[in-house]
Amino acid sequence: MAKRKRQLTEAKIERMIKEGRGQGIGKDYLPWLTIQDVPSEGRATRGVGWTTGRRHQLLSDIERDYFYLLDYCDDVSDIREQFPLLPLEETQMIAEKIGVEHPKDPKTGIPIVMTTDFLITYQDKTLARTVKPSAELENERTIAKFEIERIYWDSRHVDWGIITDSDLPDALIRNIEWVHKEFHNEDVPALGIFTIRNLQQMLSARLHNGEVISRACLACDEQLGLDAGTSLALFRHFIARKIWSVDMTERIMPTLPAKDFSEKHSDIRLEAKGG
Repeated sequence: MAKRKRQLTEAKIERMIKEGRGQGIGKDYLPWLTIQDVPSEGRATRGVGWTTGRRHQLLSDIERDYFYLLDYCDDVSDIREQFPLLPLEETQMIAEKIGVEHPKDPKTGIPIVMTTDFLITYQDKTLARTVKPSAELENERTIAKFEIERIYWDSRHVDWGIITDSDLPDALIRNIEWVHKEFHNEDVPALGIFTIRNLQQMLSARLHNGEVISRACLACDEQLGLDAGTSLALFRHFIARKIWSVDMTERIMPTLPAKDFSEKHSDIRLEAKGG
């Protein structure tokens, strides 16, 4: 199979703009870059984003991890990744003014459209965040590109900042990752509200009594005649929907009891946030 050509040309930039890259909000937003556009460790998240109702284009593990935190936060109402710093001429002028070379395509020499990893709508504010491993902050070229980015957002009165791996709480992120794909659980409408409520009552009673999560879930599967694993998936669904609460700052282990388990909501919420 032929590899996709990733070289940048002026015609390609114009085509990307006409395609609507970097435009739209919420579910309709189109990232400037996708995992097919650049050589990366990129991966789409498992399932649709809770906040936007769309799949996100995340180009590294650290982007994915920061995305999980944003998606979990109730005060975040929109997440736009790979956001372009347009017009291109503006970042070129900034680079010239501060005396640094503007990023360009290594093969064609064409100036590239710079991007900010995340443009976030948080409460009533817009935040721009770049995420990078802390080791990269020692690279002078990286710092020079950050300065272009900082000036660009400062001129728009947008709060810009850098997030590194040391800023990311690993246990919380891994827990969000574990429940993330169960936010949209097909068993909820398939089983019906009566069965779901019975399962909630039975499972919550066992968890309140300190029973190990996996054992409690398997017992509910057997009592209700469900396929093995159904109750565990729904446990993750209830956590993802914040119907139930556990200590998210420590890794959730199915072989252990649910720490600080509580029921936050009595009603089943079927709608996705922002959907």
